Amino acid sequence: QVQLVESGGGLVQPGGSLRLSCATSESIFNFNAMGWFRQASGKQRELVATINVGGKTDYSDSVKGRFTISREGANMVFLQMNSLEPEGTAVYCCSARLVSRNYWGQGAQIAVSS
Repeated sequence: QVQLVESGGGLVQPGGSLRLSCATSESIFNFNAMGWFRQASGKQRELVATINVGGKTDYSDSVKGRFTISREGANMVFLQMNSLEPEGTAVYCCSARLVSRNYWGQGAQIAVSS
């Protein structure tokens, strides 16, 4: 059973920064890609950023230039979020993709508010 555990969520003021961490029970190199998704209340889940096994990263237009996905070792993935906006308030989930199957963490709440 693949386990993904997020940490680092919380409350931040507009313009502030946070870093989310995702700890995995299996090597991230066993998967095709790792990613971060977010879901705001009443909205559909949105892909935020991905990093594939080769290290190529991709971002949604809404976060490009402000968020950075990275990895460290075989079991950690991070999402550095800068210049956060109130629209960034959501539950952020770490995901691991293997072929057509996605594994999910339980999510971390981010609230951007003054």
